[in-house]
Amino acid sequence: MKQPHIQCCSEDVAKMVILPGDPDRVKRVAMFLDEYNEIAYNREFRTITGKYKGMEVTITSTGIGGASACIALEELIACGGTHFIRIGSSGAVQSHVNIGDLIIATGAIREDGASKMYVKENYPAVSDHELVNTIKNNAEKLNYNHHLGIVRSHDSFYIDHEKELMDYWSEKGILGSDMETATLMVVGSLRGAKIASILNNVVLYDGNVKDGINDYVDNAKLAEEGERREIILALESLLEIHKNNALR
Repeated sequence: MKQPHIQCCSEDVAKMVILPGDPDRVKRVAMFLDEYNEIAYNREFRTITGKYKGMEVTITSTGIGGASACIALEELIACGGTHFIRIGSSGAVQSHVNIGDLIIATGAIREDGASKMYVKENYPAVSDHELVNTIKNNAEKLNYNHHLGIVRSHDSFYIDHEKELMDYWSEKGILGSDMETATLMVVGSLRGAKIASILNNVVLYDGNVKDGINDYVDNAKLAEEGERREIILALESLLEIHKNNALR
């Protein structure tokens, strides 16, 4: 049955899935594949399926925020997806996290609204252990600057007390902020899917949002390299899981 939002069927979707937020990033991931076909592009959900070193992989954009991300995840799971790695952007919540550094999320603060519609807040948002270990090991092999730890997922950039929240979570050791990781982890855990998240840092800590956007423009090359690295890291990590599963 074709899913109503992503417009995909089970034959369209691989078990291994990469989830960028931006539909344009789907096309940039495609450049790393050996071959691919665009399956559908409806609303914010753009999907391609192709092959990477012999492994079938699907790339689907989730749009902005947890509400659209969980729609994509639910429908991809219904189509047979089992392993999911988000590749997104983040703003740093620690001063030592630089532009282009990768944050490998072990868990997420649930300041999103979508995950709360599924389960109470005391249910944790955590990544899949095997996926995270595989990603971490590959980041070390590839010599990519990376940080491992907890992130914060939220629903708005422009609330009046955003800086106070950032300072609060910085004191608690949170590495970065995004808008989708917590929702994906919660829904994935509830549905029995394997979820991980790699975030490319594009905003330095201690700046306001508008200044951060200017920093992003000024540091475009570093941010672009971070995106390239998170794509390679996600593909290589899924490939390793795929090979390990084939041997079991």
